[in-house]
Amino acid sequence: MDKQQDQQQEARPVLEGPDIARVLTRIAHEIVERAKGADDVVLLGIPTRGVFLARRLADKLEQITERKMPVGSLDITMYRDDLRMHPPRALARTEIPGDGIDGRLVVLVDDVLFSGRTIRAALDALNDIGRPRAVQLAVLVDRGHRELPIRADYVGKNLPTSLRETVKVQLAEEDGRDTVLLGAKPAAPGAHP
Repeated sequence: MDKQQDQQQEARPVLEGPDIARVLTRIAHEIVERAKGADDVVLLGIPTRGVFLARRLADKLEQITERKMPVGSLDITMYRDDLRMHPPRALARTEIPGDGIDGRLVVLVDDVLFSGRTIRAALDALNDIGRPRAVQLAVLVDRGHRELPIRADYVGKNLPTSLRETVKVQLAEEDGRDTVLLGAKPAAPGAHP
């Protein structure tokens, strides 16, 4: 067995499919309650898995409110502050619902909240698109270790982690199954255990 397989076997599930469905239902109810309805709510998912979560959340909100929920995606690639530290990545699509975001309550949706840098980039990208009335954040997992003063408004699961651990979200649309895995961070190449 190679090292990657060994590390993957060490990862343990902390959320499975039914858990993910349940927390998305809870978050949808929290959004409706906090927004006093969902009339001006726009969901924007951050690629990749945040987009799938936003679509699922929109479905849940539509069941609750019995109205179509505007949902889109917000590519943050060019707004990241770590572009030069990572290999180039393909740009994803930004899709803003037809009525736009001006004067609306935008709920950014992402899979994992960690340092806060992705959300900072999303706020910068959003600023170039329009001026929402307010911006809120919904995440499936908040693992802590913030580097910026950013906090999620809606959290599926708070998962305290060490910096030596990884949180991997797998969603059926991208990965063939729904699960959140907590595992050991892979050792750097050439590092000795």
